[in-house]
This record gives sequence, C-alpha cells and structure tokens, in this order.
Amino acid sequence: KVNCGAFPEENLLISELFGHGKNAFTGATETRKGIFETASGGTVFLDEIGEATSNVQVKLLRVIQEGEITRLGSSVPIKIDTRIIAATNKSLEEEVKVGRFRKDLYYRLNVVSIHLPPLRERTEDDLKRLFGYFVNNFNKIHKKLISDILNEELFKAFKEYNWPGNVREFENKIER
Repeated sequence: KVNCGAFPEENLLISELFGHGKNAFTGATETRKGIFETASGGTVFLDEIGEATSNVQVKLLRVIQEGEITRLGSSVPIKIDTRIIAATNKSLEEEVKVGRFRKDLYYRLNVVSIHLPPLRERTEDDLKRLFGYFVNNFNKIHKKLISDILNEELFKAFKEYNWPGNVREFENKIER
C-alpha cells in the first residue's frame, strides 16, 4: 500500500512505486525494487490516488496499459503482473473535468467502482456495527471489557452529528 499524498516530492513517490537504479539520484547507492515490482503477482493499493501528480499519472497509465515499469534512472522495462486498487476522498470525475486527473487513467482505474457513503449518510445499522467493531477493537488493544455503553441518548447524538471527519473521527470518539 502506498499513500500517494504522503510524499513531499514527486521523485520520492516515483522511486517508491517503480524503484530506482544505482546512482539514479544522490544517495542511491544501490538498485532498489519498487512497490509494483515487489508486488508482482499480487495487489498494490494506491491510497489518495487523486493526489498523484500528472507525471506519476502518466507512469501509472503505462503500468496498467503495458504491464511494465521502468525504475528511476533506468531505461530497461520490467514486466510485472500486479492488480491495482485505488482509493481517494476526491471525486475523480470532477478532477477529470477540471483537468487535474487524466481521463484515460480514470477510465483504466474505474473498472469496478465502489462508493462508500460518508458516515452521516449511513444507516442506523451501520452506525451500530461500526460502534461495536470499534469498542471490541479497543477492548483488545487496551485490554478492557467495556460493553453496554451505547444507550439511546448516546446513539441519538451519534445519529444527529454530521461527522465531518467521517469514520476516523467516529473511531477517535469511541476510543476516547
């Protein structure tokens, strides 16, 4: 898994995804495989794909179309067989319309699309299940046996709150 928005410099993300050759840049003292090469035969999860620069998008399109990567600082293509799962909190359709995301890459990635609605749009059952999941998870982490804390008043407050931080905010509230 790679968070495409977590790299302050484009070349760091490119090196992480595609690897680099020895002396490809200052400090590259040896050849290093990237995520795609390492995951060949498996899956790469590209989180926050909407943050990828246009240069990275071009390289990702090549991976999908040609089934090959080229390490940074090399001209030798390497065949790979990697499934890609991508996620973003942006509307890629909107990003395509305004020219920040490549249309061809969008259509290559959008083979199977799964829309997860924000927490504020979820059903009561979803809220209860998530609540139970987080309570159980934090019980294990903190070695506690907390149960029966979801009363009507608390659940009403959960349903009425807008949850701007979505599920992560909900998780943090449960832990607190």
